[in-house]
Amino acid sequence: MLDNYELIDRYRRESGRVLMTGTQALVRIALMQRTVDEAAGLNTAGFISGYRGSPLGMVDQELWRASRLLEESRIEFLPAVNEDLAATAVLGSQQVETDPNKTVDGVFGIWYGKGPGVDRAGDALKHGNAYGSSPHGGVLVVAGDDHGCISSSMPHQSDVAFLTFMMPHLNPASVAEYLEYGLYGIALSRFTGMWVGFKAITETVESALSIELPPYRQFEIPTDFVPPSTGLHYRWPDFPGPQIEERLEAKKAATLAFAAANPIDRKIFDVPKARFGIVTTGKGHLDLMEALRLLGIDADEAARIGLDVYKVGMVWP
Repeated sequence: MLDNYELIDRYRRESGRVLMTGTQALVRIALMQRTVDEAAGLNTAGFISGYRGSPLGMVDQELWRASRLLEESRIEFLPAVNEDLAATAVLGSQQVETDPNKTVDGVFGIWYGKGPGVDRAGDALKHGNAYGSSPHGGVLVVAGDDHGCISSSMPHQSDVAFLTFMMPHLNPASVAEYLEYGLYGIALSRFTGMWVGFKAITETVESALSIELPPYRQFEIPTDFVPPSTGLHYRWPDFPGPQIEERLEAKKAATLAFAAANPIDRKIFDVPKARFGIVTTGKGHLDLMEALRLLGIDADEAARIGLDVYKVGMVWP
């Protein structure tokens, strides 16, 4: 019996198989987060703002196409004049939770821009990460990186920029991992007060794939981490000063605690006492696995020769 599948099912279905581009996966992350919050009894809203640029040149188009679904889920999309203003607007979304007249528990924010846009908006993104996210909000910073200079004036990647912001960042390898890593990033942001970077490179965000929708994962709250008395999240007033640097260190410790409780890195073959190891991340992981396949190295052969592969999901810290 044929599946009565419609293209809109990429957003409507909560389980099963769907056809989806990387760009559409970014839209679905926001819709999934609202579903997760509703199931948890949270009254949240969403806010998305950014500036188009290849490989994220079609994000705004896809958001407009899904406008009815976004409205139903109380997710607002604000196309910005530039990347700086978009990041500043997203920072404003994290202030909602501190407002005594708020009408929601919190607002999760998603910023997007191409790699050079990360550089341009560095001041706003750095300050946003330092001031922090809200406990029922969270911020995902989606960087469209073009390592191969396919549609850009020069090759670019945002990893080092994220590092200078002291911003944790995730590197999904496929369209399917966009959904998993997107929800992970927002949960991480909510726990730590950090904004969380998310790499969307040309080869994945501009690709399409038939994927099995991941489960709506429940994340563990670390029990061995005690936040400082001053907290980790956005607060007002909080003027620049040494206390922000101290809080960033505490937020980094919270990030490591969250990752320990909710591992996102994984061993592929899990070979005990492996003699050789290869560390991968992002699409490079898929390239390596294809090379191993061509060499005839499967799980059994890897165990025989003592080879393991370690796939990094969170690049820093």
